[in-house]
Amino acid sequence: MEAWQKALLAWYRENARPLPWRGEKDPYWILVSEVLLQQTRVEQAIPYYRRFLERFPALEALRAASLEEVLRVWQGAGYYRRAEHLHRLSQQVVALPSSYRELLRLPGLGPYTAAAVASIAFGERVAAVDGNVRRVLSRLFARESPKEKELFALAQGLLPEGVDPGVWNQALMELGAVVCLPKNPRCPECPLAAFCRGKGDWGRYPLPRKRRAPEERLVALVLLGRKGVHLERLQGRFQGLYGVPLFPPEELPRREAVFGVRSSSLGEVRHALTHRRLLVEVRGALWLGEGEDPWKRPLPKLMEKVLRKALPLLAHAGVVPLPDA
Repeated sequence: MEAWQKALLAWYRENARPLPWRGEKDPYWILVSEVLLQQTRVEQAIPYYRRFLERFPALEALRAASLEEVLRVWQGAGYYRRAEHLHRLSQQVVALPSSYRELLRLPGLGPYTAAAVASIAFGERVAAVDGNVRRVLSRLFARESPKEKELFALAQGLLPEGVDPGVWNQALMELGAVVCLPKNPRCPECPLAAFCRGKGDWGRYPLPRKRRAPEERLVALVLLGRKGVHLERLQGRFQGLYGVPLFPPEELPRREAVFGVRSSSLGEVRHALTHRRLLVEVRGALWLGEGEDPWKRPLPKLMEKVLRKALPLLAHAGVVPLPDA
């Protein structure tokens, strides 16, 4: 084992954050944590992790639940396709397979997630390369724009003999998460500072890959009926969830005509997705239909923002926000 590898492992033993999934060996619990962490920061993921496992402590419990119930428990964590994939996965297997290649065949499991589960839960010698590991290795070996296959091959070759591969993968990820940060890395605190070829030029390794997403304007129409708000089952990114009608501004006259209303502006909300930024004008109107209490349905975070912006209108019918609003 090389000196830098020993330094990293010693640092991890002393500095690893006490996260609720750390040290866990149940493959399903590890899977839930890794799926959450695909698009959610650690601090935000912790309460959702606990809530999800409290309701679905095993794959069998998840399999027995409806998709709508799963989405409702996932509510607030965002990127709901992850919950849909977990539910679909539970319908396909009785137990999680133990190999990286088999895990890759399951819905929603890409190379990183499959490798994380295989190495942490089953001890398979396979490198788990997420954004943190990409950044650490790019700086450590001064790679400006490493390709995915090249980086995986590098990480795979660095797995030290005689070390739990799950621990090794987590040590690299932890370093990237708390020390080797995207901006203003804490180089003086880094256990690999003496070995890092990119030290002093961290902005170059790796070179930025993404540009700022353009802002898209949309309209959300909150229709307050006799018993609550008109909701629709959403499609696309929010498939399986519920929300008020959401559409481009030029469609507003036609939508109002369909419902027989004239709406007024209630304000705007901004919402960021992976590759899109949304500026949503929230409009509201009284409606002759029935409607329902929106908080009893699984809602994407965007729709929670929209409904809270419409609180004066909702208060008219006694519909109140969620307790944590």
